[in-house]
Amino acid sequence: MTGEFALIERLRVRFPDIGDDAAVVEGPEGPLLLAADSVVAGVHADLSKIGLADLGWNAVVANVSDIAAMGGRPLHLLVTVAAPSGTELDRLFDGIEEAAHAYLCPVVGGDLTNADCLVVTAAVAGTVDGVPVLRSGAKPGDWIYVTGPLGAAAASGWTRRPLARVAEGVDARGAGATAMIDVSDGLAADLGHLADASGVGFALADVPVAPGATLDDALGGGEDFELVFTAPVANCAVGLRIGRCIEAPTERTLDGHPLPPAGWEHQF
Repeated sequence: MTGEFALIERLRVRFPDIGDDAAVVEGPEGPLLLAADSVVAGVHADLSKIGLADLGWNAVVANVSDIAAMGGRPLHLLVTVAAPSGTELDRLFDGIEEAAHAYLCPVVGGDLTNADCLVVTAAVAGTVDGVPVLRSGAKPGDWIYVTGPLGAAAASGWTRRPLARVAEGVDARGAGATAMIDVSDGLAADLGHLADASGVGFALADVPVAPGATLDDALGGGEDFELVFTAPVANCAVGLRIGRCIEAPTERTLDGHPLPPAGWEHQF
């Protein structure tokens, strides 16, 4: 079996233009941000426990969050639905519509097809005022921030209506963020991706834990959609300071102890 992250690195060799969770391409009026993601019933959500409208909302927010992680704003949304016959698609599209209105990204197209299980794939195009914030810009000495407490989704098993931190991403970019990523796979994994791309290590001093969650939930639980970013300033009003980037890329610690691997990863 091949882990998701190892497979992505192999695909980067085959397709060298692959970007971060959102890609940056040059448009006639400046950078265009592109993101696509899928939500699969039985993998990302148990339909016996959550509603179809919530599933639709989450499919949109997962993509909007990738745009937010570059300091951008969403513009337009494509939605493709593969579903078994008899699926109550109106309920699914209720959630999609609500998220599209909430984040000002109208649905402009997509596709419908039959399938053995429900798969909702959303693709978002976005924009950014200036230079996008990539994962790869962190420097030794930069401080590490997170936009809010972590672990709520892991503690509850599912967050019905998570929020993409669009305003916070724009503010972090404006405050001088050097690198940024959203917490979709867990803090340890996602901060690790940022550190890998930037060629730095990190020393965490404090991890804010959401009410009802544990430190393990905060480190390894995904779907929080908080933003983690680095900045050279020691006091940034946008987020909570949790640590600092260091020069040694292999050194990744929490309270002086090695940070154990944690986080969600698909296997192929």
